[in-house]
Amino acid sequence: MNIVVLVKQVPDTYSERKLKDADHVLDRESADAVLDEINERAVEEALLIKEAQGGEVTVVCMGPDRATDAIRKALSMGADKAVHLSDDALQGTDAPATARALAKVIGTVEGVDLVIAGNESTDGRAGAVPAMVAEVLGWPQLTYARKVTTDGSTVTIERETDAGVFTVEAALPAVVSVTEKINEPRYPSFKGIMAAKKKPVTVLSLADAGIDASEVGLANAASQVVASAPKPPKSGGVKVTDEGEGGVQVADFLAAEKLL
Repeated sequence: MNIVVLVKQVPDTYSERKLKDADHVLDRESADAVLDEINERAVEEALLIKEAQGGEVTVVCMGPDRATDAIRKALSMGADKAVHLSDDALQGTDAPATARALAKVIGTVEGVDLVIAGNESTDGRAGAVPAMVAEVLGWPQLTYARKVTTDGSTVTIERETDAGVFTVEAALPAVVSVTEKINEPRYPSFKGIMAAKKKPVTVLSLADAGIDASEVGLANAASQVVASAPKPPKSGGVKVTDEGEGGVQVADFLAAEKLL
């Protein structure tokens, strides 16, 4: 099995996240950056398949130079190599263009059988990029997987939705996105961390990947944020002293807030 895992570096959820004043895109330099947790689960699932059936796991990442840290985290878990699409022109790229760019990068990896991704990132939360990548590649998409099995020619998942759990199967190559219920990712060992420093990471520019600059970037995005404001601070609550009419006061308050 030749498996590609899509990973992304995101601002740590424990850091303050804010938008830039100039263009209202996420200010990634203002917060600590980490490998997205859902991507750790995607890497883990790829490694489990590799350990059971043999093969190779390639990490694909689109992001600035500092995203190398996230790539090395995935490599230290056990992935074999990585491809990093890094170009200043990518800043502000929207979800559809991101999917097209990732599909181009996947095309540089020879003989891909399976692409695994997280169902959504913790910064954008579009939840659509894996399906878009599958559409661009012309491959089957199996999304929101809580369990994945493959025999080398087909892949089967348990897909969990609000309507229930469904079993879905497709021929390879295919794209699978996983949820947080898929597994518990392993911690990188010291040996894995040291080995990751020597594993190959191929860095591609837009030109290297065959991507036209007019297809990416904030200026070419289908939607843009034109204005933003910080969330207002929480105000003090309303204290109701019950002297026989507490229920009436609560009802009046809820009515005033249009909650009744």
